[in-house]
This record gives sequence, C-alpha cells and structure tokens, in this order.
Amino acid sequence: MDAERSGRRAPVVPADAPTAPARPVGRIPVQDVTPLVDGGNRPAKSVVDESFEVTATVFREGHDAVNATVVLTDPGGAEQCLPMTCVNAGLDRWSVTISADRAGRWSYRVEGWSDPYGTWHHDAVIKVGAGVDVELMLEEGARVLERAVAATARGDDGVRLLTRAAAALRDGTLPVAERLAAGLTPAVRAELAARPLREYVSPGPDHPWLVERERALYGAWYEMFPRSEGATRDPDTGRWTSGTFATATDRLPAVAAMGFDVVYLTPIHPIGGTNRKGRNNSLRAEPGDPGSPYGIGSAAGGHETVHPELGDLDAFDAFVATAAELGLEVALDLALNASPDHPWLTTHPEFFTTRADGTIAPAENPPKKYQDIYPLNFDNDPAGIYAEMRRVVQVWIDHGVRIFRVDNPHTKPVEFWEWLIGDVGRDHPDVIWLAEAFTRPAMMHTLAKVGFQQSYTYYAWRHTRAELVEYLTELTGPAAAYMRPSFWPTTHDILTPFMQHGGPTAWKLRAALAAALVPTYGIYAGYELVEDRARPGAEEQIDNEKYEYKDRRWADHERDGSSLAPYLTLINDIRRAHPALHRLRNLRFHTADDDNILVFSKARTLYDRQDVILVVANLDPHHTRDTWIHLDLAALGLTWPDVFVAHDLITGQRFTWGEHNFVRLGPGTEPVHVIGVQRP
Repeated sequence: MDAERSGRRAPVVPADAPTAPARPVGRIPVQDVTPLVDGGNRPAKSVVDESFEVTATVFREGHDAVNATVVLTDPGGAEQCLPMTCVNAGLDRWSVTISADRAGRWSYRVEGWSDPYGTWHHDAVIKVGAGVDVELMLEEGARVLERAVAATARGDDGVRLLTRAAAALRDGTLPVAERLAAGLTPAVRAELAARPLREYVSPGPDHPWLVERERALYGAWYEMFPRSEGATRDPDTGRWTSGTFATATDRLPAVAAMGFDVVYLTPIHPIGGTNRKGRNNSLRAEPGDPGSPYGIGSAAGGHETVHPELGDLDAFDAFVATAAELGLEVALDLALNASPDHPWLTTHPEFFTTRADGTIAPAENPPKKYQDIYPLNFDNDPAGIYAEMRRVVQVWIDHGVRIFRVDNPHTKPVEFWEWLIGDVGRDHPDVIWLAEAFTRPAMMHTLAKVGFQQSYTYYAWRHTRAELVEYLTELTGPAAAYMRPSFWPTTHDILTPFMQHGGPTAWKLRAALAAALVPTYGIYAGYELVEDRARPGAEEQIDNEKYEYKDRRWADHERDGSSLAPYLTLINDIRRAHPALHRLRNLRFHTADDDNILVFSKARTLYDRQDVILVVANLDPHHTRDTWIHLDLAALGLTWPDVFVAHDLITGQRFTWGEHNFVRLGPGTEPVHVIGVQRP
C-alpha cells in the first residue's frame, strides 16, 4: 500500500540531500533475502507444490512494531500476499514457507512495513495496565482500527468487527479492562493479521522463481544400452547381432514393473569406424566390435540419425510410445562430440580444433585419450555451432524426448548451455536437463544455476557417515534453491572399490540410500545382477558395455532368484507410496553410537496427512552392527516421551520405538531399515 492510500504523507527529502544510491534502503529496510541465486540474477527453483522457506532481515528505527510480507507473483501477473513470522527477534529475522500451484516463471519479493496495530497493542497493554495515559491509549486504539477500516479492503463482517471494537474502546460506560479487551480479542487480531493495516510499505526487489514439473525433482531412472537388449551371439562364429529398438521395447515392461519412471538411453546414433575402440577400451577394434556409442557419426549420419542396426526413426517413435503407455519417460543421451567419420568433419570443419600439423585434436582427459572422439571448439564458429546444436535437440524433441542426459557438459562453455536451455525452454518449458558433470564444485553449481535441472554428484564416492552427512548438508542447504542432485551408485563408467568388494549387501545398501536420501536416483542396467568385476587398475567394469554387447539373460536370473530386481521394485514402491521421499530439503539427520550407522528422516504433509519416513542404514557391508540410535522426536512430528510404531517397509516387521532404540543390521539380516512412522 502506498503512503497516500495509507493516510500518511511520504517523507520529504531535502533538495540538498546526498544523491540516493541505485536502490534506496527503504523506510523499513529489507535485507539478506534467501533464497537468492547469484544475487537475484538467476531464478531460484522449485517444482509444483514443493514448499521452501523464504527468509529476510526486516527492521526499523526506534521501538515501533515492524512486520513483513512476502508477495508472490504468478506467471499471469496476479499477486498473493503471505504474512511472514519473526523467527529471531534479536536478529530481526523473518520467515515464511511458500509453494506454487502451477509451473511457470514466478517471482517473490519481501515487503517490510510499519505495523500501527502491533505498536498500539504492545504499548496499550503496558500503559493501561499501569494506569498511564489510559484514555489516550484507548482513543489511539480506536483511531488505529478506524484507519484499518478505511485503508484496507475487507468484507462486511470485518468492517463491523473493527467498527464495534473501536466503539467499545471509546465507551466510557464500560470498565477500562473491558474496553481494552475489546481491541485485543482473538477475532480482531485474526482480522488484522489476515488484512493488516500496513504503513510505510517498503518493497524489496522482485526475485525470479522458476517453477517446474514434478519430474524435474523426483524420479527413478533406469539406464540401458539399447543395442544390448535382445543382442544375440552366434555360438559357432562368436559374432554378435545387435539388439534393436524393437527388442529393447521388449525390456520396457520389466523396467516399468520395477517401478522406474525414466528409461535413459545411451547414444543411439551411428558410430564411426575410424579409431574405433575395441573391447575394454583397447585401441584396436576387432571385426564385429560395435565401438563406443559416444564416437558419434558415420556415413550413415550424425546426431539427428539413429544407428541403422537399431532401426529407424519410426522404430524409435514406437519405443517412445510404448514407454509412455507403461508410464515411462525416455531420456536421451546428448553427447556433443563427433567421431572422425561424422558428417560435420566435411560440412563444418570449423567446428573443430586443427593442430599445427593439420590434424584434428581428439578428446583428452589426461592420462585418458579418446582417439575415437573429436571435441567441438565453440570458439571457432559459436553462431554456427549454437544453431546446429539447437537444430539437433529439436529433432529429438519432435520425436517425443523431453529429458536429456548431457554427457560431460563441463567441457563446453557454460554460456552455451545457458543459451541452449533458455532457448529450448521458451518453446518447451517441460524439457528437463541432467548434467553428467563429475568435475569441480564451481562448475557443477554454475551449470545448475544456468539451467540444468538435475546434476550427477559425488555420491558414488561418499561412503562413511561423516562424508554423507557433510555432503547431504551441502546439497540440501542453500544449493537446493538451484541444484537438484541425482544419485547413482554405479554408472557404465564408474565402479568404485566399495561396490567391487561389498557384495550384494553393498549393492542393496547403496541403492536404498540413493533412493531415500534424494528424490532422483538411478541405476545402470545390470545393477540387478551385481556386476562387480572391475577392469584391473580401473574403477569401471571389466568387459565394459561401452565397447561391446551384453546378453544378460534376464530370464535365467529371475528363475534362479539371483536378481536384485525384487528389492529394487520394493524400494521404488516405497518411494511412490511416500511423498516424504519426493522432496530434497526435508532431510534431517539423527545420531547413533556406532559411526557405521547412518540415521535420517524425511517428513511431508500432504492433503492433511503427515508422512514420515525414518531410515537406519549400516554403512559397513561386511559386518553386522548393533548399536543404539537416538532420535530427534520433533523431526518426526513427535514430542518426548512419545513412542511410535516403527513399521519396517522392507521386512514388514513392526517395533515400538521412542527416543532411544537398539538396532542390529548387516549381511545376516538387512542392511537398511526403511521405517514408516506410525502413531500407536
């Protein structure tokens, strides 16, 4: 509300006053607003119905009451005002929890304002109680209520309520205590809390807020090499026949039955023959070796083409359609590099770096060298590369892809990604980008700030309780306003020593933790079979699928019971049934006497129902551990000395738990309790 409408004259600034700063501090200063991404230059992010906290420092001179409001502006320009609460009076810190009911570009701002009613309420109770300025205080209260009626739109009931209260404050026939009480009734306070009298309103700047669809935050991913699904090997010649989109489609019902939401395909494009890699990354490919799908491009086409052995675009469309019927979205690997045989080498040689000897520089990550891949040089012809990459992405959007897993985005200019994601987002705001950037924190965070909705993380290398608590505290703190982690226990390139030597217990543990700690997690096909044999001297599988076909004989493992598919199905069923696991910022850690035991909880209120999940995990896959755990009951929506029914959603067991509980977990039992907290 401006000063004129409030009935108060705006302050007059003397003509010889110093020049005002670019943005005046305001009559009621508003400072240190959070979340704020890059000083407000880039949007904070959430998904539809995701709650998060907005805080600010709001204060004023003297002792008069101050108050604060957050104003939400929806994509259509409509505003909604929400009252803030002072959570630390000594530090003038205010807070409110907000959420958005639909996707789009929103904004929020914090407004500080003088609170005449709050000032009068405080002073009147003290002075009238002490017999000081009694009539004066009662008259001033009546005038505040009359100003509130005149200045702020309110319903007839509210007008009558405040008018009667003002009259009672002036009614000399009533006892003083009764007159004062008339201005302080719960009904009066509630009316003025909902529709306050705000004076000297001082708005802070509008901060951008991007609200996206649920899949940008929550989902279970399943990675596959489509060429392996249905691949067959001739027993006489040893020659392989590639799987196709049709045979890969046959695998989709099993993926959907395990409860996954996204099926992620490694590159599906033609693969070059020059410098093609052989088995286990050898420099020489034998006849029949399929090569790395990241060596994209041949005479058959480039990034907008499918490998002829997989089928054609019609077959790809059928794969996408079947996935959709099963409730699966398709994510496509976007690897912006080229084999030496890519058509770009002829049509756009300027896209690449030519060395002093006239050769094209291959991709390198010393000491690794990727002779089968040429990286793009975005500085040679940025306009041309930008336009070509945008064209390629549009091809796949037109074929039903709404999620891109981007390979090594940290090796391309950040400003390119900001442009590409922004340009795609204007026409296709539902498209989601996952950054596969195992790199320095500054780059990972900046990629998220410029548009990537999700990011691979260091989860694969965080195994101890201290490491996990420290890392998750970072991910769920201020960074959660712009970066959403995706946890993968293994990938087609990563097989840590923990997974190599931990056996099935480690594989169950790491999948359960990934699925419960963060809303988005993923596994690479073969995880069900505990594929833990490493190439000597490397943290990756031997006989890496990047360089050969895999026939995993899924049916055989299902028959002999050696597959972890039932366990993954159970984990995904639990995730779907419990909205607490769909959010990131609600993670709370508890304590245990044994450092190998990790305890955490997540809680969410949905449709007036409080959903609380408590996880207790033994991080040591080799030994059974028994210890005492100590719970923060308030984080579970309980108070001391409450007890509750701890329903283990993995085993079905039920326990009666309280603040302190004894647990035993390990290879001989189960490595993880996933507890549904139930009031007795």
